[in-house]
Amino acid sequence: MHEATDPCERTEPNTVSGARLLSVLDTAADGIIVIDARGRIMVFNKACEKMFGFPAAQVIGENVKVVMPTEYAVAHDEYIGSYIRTGEKKIIGIGREVHGRHADGTVFPLELSVGEAQTPDGRQFIGILRDLRPRKESEQRLAELQSELVHLARVSAIDEMGAAIAHELNQPLTALMLYLQAIRRAHAKGIDLKSMTGDILDKATGEAERAGHIIQRMRQFVEKRDPVRQLRVLDPLVDDAIELTLLGQRHRIAIGREQEDNLPLVMVDPVQIQQIIVNLVRNAIEAAGQSRRPAVRVATRRTAGHVVLEVSDNGPGIAPEVLPKLFQAFATSKHRGMGLGLAISRTIAQNHGGDLVVDPGGQGRGACFALSLPIRDDNKAVEAEQGGHGHGGAG
Repeated sequence: MHEATDPCERTEPNTVSGARLLSVLDTAADGIIVIDARGRIMVFNKACEKMFGFPAAQVIGENVKVVMPTEYAVAHDEYIGSYIRTGEKKIIGIGREVHGRHADGTVFPLELSVGEAQTPDGRQFIGILRDLRPRKESEQRLAELQSELVHLARVSAIDEMGAAIAHELNQPLTALMLYLQAIRRAHAKGIDLKSMTGDILDKATGEAERAGHIIQRMRQFVEKRDPVRQLRVLDPLVDDAIELTLLGQRHRIAIGREQEDNLPLVMVDPVQIQQIIVNLVRNAIEAAGQSRRPAVRVATRRTAGHVVLEVSDNGPGIAPEVLPKLFQAFATSKHRGMGLGLAISRTIAQNHGGDLVVDPGGQGRGACFALSLPIRDDNKAVEAEQGGHGHGGAG
């Protein structure tokens, strides 16, 4: 251990300006470390003491590797030596994210900017450090809150569809009850149903499976889960989401479906993308319901860098006064619902690197929403490797 020295004694000993410099350094909110050409710490301000958990007296004179994780420390001296020999800058003048090591051994993220100075005592390097833990924690909390909101929007959508889903479930459950009642009545009357029992039970089983399938799809859709992105073909997700949306629709509107062949893969969270599609198709059905002959069109196609899904209707279009708030959360004109659908849908699209935009229509044209998702650069290689497997609907 080198003898602890006041940091300012190495630059401006016993001067008023030296004391002033020390005061400035210790007042700075960011960590400031100054090292010499051999990597020895010359200045370690108060913010660094708080950030790293080392008192300045303990680290001044030590190699700066004392505050670095092992993977950084092993090569640091060589980085300095290489720069002094070649003059090639790799980090000097460039801010970047690195990791520091706390006195208790904890490794944490830092933003580091490095400058250099030629002094009478030789070349020195000045590092300005900012602890990124508060920012990372805020980002994590924001991501968690956003995930909660996305989940809430799915639950809200299912709640709005509650009556329709109940109607859809009632059909197979009623049929199942009737089949079982038929067997019970026949048994009570002593009627021999040997030739028919198997067929009746098969039908009852089919209705039970149908009801179970509906419940399973609802459960998968509203289940709280971490986002999981996969390389998928968009069309199976679209078709499955349309089927989900049409559950229990009393007046089923025919969905005009157009799709381009051999669409490339997109990296998506299947449930979240289906959440967008369900919302867009539900809105389109509601808008088209205002026309004499309601019609909805769902098309998928490819552009230069994106796969695009378009959902359009032949309704009256979106009123100009509604358009500015269309994608704002909690702004809704519906009697039911929370107004989260389009706001969350655009957020999901943008989190996937895409977007959700609208042509509002009007004057005899219905609205058209377009969801764009970026095509992966490694699409062809992945598609060839997978050989077309695993591109089904949402799991």
